[in-house]
Amino acid sequence: MNFQFVNIALKNFVPETILIGTFIVALLADLILKRKMAVAVIVLLGICAAGWYVIPQTNMQLTYIFTGTYVYHPPVGMFTVDSLSAFFKLLLSLAGAIIVIYSMNSRELAEESSSHIGEYYALLTAMMVGMFLMAGVTDILMMYIALELVSISSYILTGFLKNYYRSAEAALKYVIFGAAASGLMLYGFSLLFGLTGTTNIFEINQYLSTHSVNTVMLLLSGVLIFAGFGYKISAVPFQFWTPDVYEGAPITITAFLSVASKAAGFIMFLRFLLITYPNITKDAGFEWNIILNVLCIATMTIGNMVAIQQTNMKRLLAYSSIAQAGYLLMGVVALSTQGVSAVMIYFVMYLFMNFGAFYVVQVIAEKIGSEEIEDFKGLAKRMPFLAAMITIFMMSLTGIPLTAGFIGKFFLFAAVLQRKMYWLVAIAALNSVIALYYYLKVIRAMYLDKSDEDETSSIPIGVTPVVLTLMMAIPTIVFGVWFTPIVNFAQKAVATFLGIQQ
Repeated sequence: MNFQFVNIALKNFVPETILIGTFIVALLADLILKRKMAVAVIVLLGICAAGWYVIPQTNMQLTYIFTGTYVYHPPVGMFTVDSLSAFFKLLLSLAGAIIVIYSMNSRELAEESSSHIGEYYALLTAMMVGMFLMAGVTDILMMYIALELVSISSYILTGFLKNYYRSAEAALKYVIFGAAASGLMLYGFSLLFGLTGTTNIFEINQYLSTHSVNTVMLLLSGVLIFAGFGYKISAVPFQFWTPDVYEGAPITITAFLSVASKAAGFIMFLRFLLITYPNITKDAGFEWNIILNVLCIATMTIGNMVAIQQTNMKRLLAYSSIAQAGYLLMGVVALSTQGVSAVMIYFVMYLFMNFGAFYVVQVIAEKIGSEEIEDFKGLAKRMPFLAAMITIFMMSLTGIPLTAGFIGKFFLFAAVLQRKMYWLVAIAALNSVIALYYYLKVIRAMYLDKSDEDETSSIPIGVTPVVLTLMMAIPTIVFGVWFTPIVNFAQKAVATFLGIQQ
C-alpha cells in the first residue's frame, strides 16, 4: 500500500471524514444518552467542524484524491478538492447548521417524533455526507452512489412524521419518482461507460474528443443523465414529486431540500456538463444548449403559472422553488465563467431568503394551526413582526431591488445577456412579474383582508423565533447592498476551476 497516497487523500478528505464520524457518534449518543438535545448539539458541532476544515480548501488548486486505475495523464481521481467544491461545501455547512437549529426549535418535530428524534439528526448528517461528496465527485459511478446516499436519507426524513398521513404519502411518492429517475440516470451512465470504457469524466472527455462514437447513443445517454439531474434540481418535467413532498415533509426538511439538496444537484450537474461534453456534441451536429434552454424556460414558466393557483403556503413555496430552479438554469445555459459564478452567487442569496420564508411559515403554522393562505388574513395585526418578515423574504424571492434576490437575479441576467440571449432574459423578466403576483396575494391577505378571528388579539411568538427570523432577514437585506465579497469569492472559485481545464 502506498501510505503517501493514503495520507494525501485523507488530508484532503477531512470534512467528509468528520461528517461520517458525526453520523456514527450521533447514532451512539441517541442509543446511549436518550437525550434529543445532546444528539442535536453533537450534529451541530460536527457540521460546524466540517465547515471549518473546508475553509483552507477555498484557496486550493484542483487536487485529485482517491486515484484508481485510470490511464489519464496526469493522473485523476474519483474526487476533486478545489475552490469550486469548497464554495458549495461551505454553503452546505451553513445550510445544515441552520436546519439543525431550526429543528431544535420545531414544535412539529417535538410533538410528532420525540421518541426517535435522534435518528432524525443522524439521517440529516448522512444526507450532508452525500452532498459533500456530490460537490467534488468526478466519477460517474460515484456520482450515482453519492446521489443515492442523499436520496435515501431524504426519503426517510420526508416520511419522518409517522402520525401524519401527508408525510407518509409524500415519502411514498418521493421514493417512486426517485427510483424512476435514478434508474434513468444509471442507464444513461451505463451507456456512456459502454461508449468510452471509463467512468471518470475527465477520461470520458478525452475519449470523446479523440474517438468517433455512435451519436444517437451518445445523445440518448445524455438525455437519460439529464433526466436524473433534472429530478434532483426539480426541473420540468421531472418536478412532479416536489409539491407533494414539500407539503408533506417536516418544514425543516422541506427547506433543506429546497436549498441544500438543490445546490448539491447543481454543482454535480455543472461539473459533469463542463468537463464531459464541451465542444463534443456540437461537432456531431447537436448542442446540449437546446435541451437546456427548453428545460430552463419550461421550469420557470410552469413553476410560476401553477404557483398562482395554490392555496397552501408550503405548496406555493414548492412551486416557487421549481421556478427558482428555472432561473438558476439560466446560469447553466450560459455555460461561461459568469454563468457558473452567477449560479453560486444566487444560491447564497437563495439560502437566506428561502430558509427565512419557510421558517416564518413554520412559526405561523404552529401558532394558528394552519398553512392555508386563507388563514393568513389579518395576520399583520395579530403577528406584525412575522408578517413584515415574510414580506421581505417574498420580495427578495421576486427580485425586488435592495434585497439579496435582486443581486442574485442581476448576475444571472447579466451572464445570459453577455451571451446575447435577450429573448431568455425577456422571458425570465416576465416570469418575475408573474411571481410578484402570487407573492402579493399572500401579502394582501395579511395586510388588507379581514380575518374571521379577533384581529385585535395579538399572538405572542417568543424571543427565539424573532432571533432566528432576523438571522435570515438581516443577510437578505444586507446582501442587497453589500455583496462584493460573495461575488469575488464565487468568481475566483470558477476562474480557478475553468482555468485548470482550459
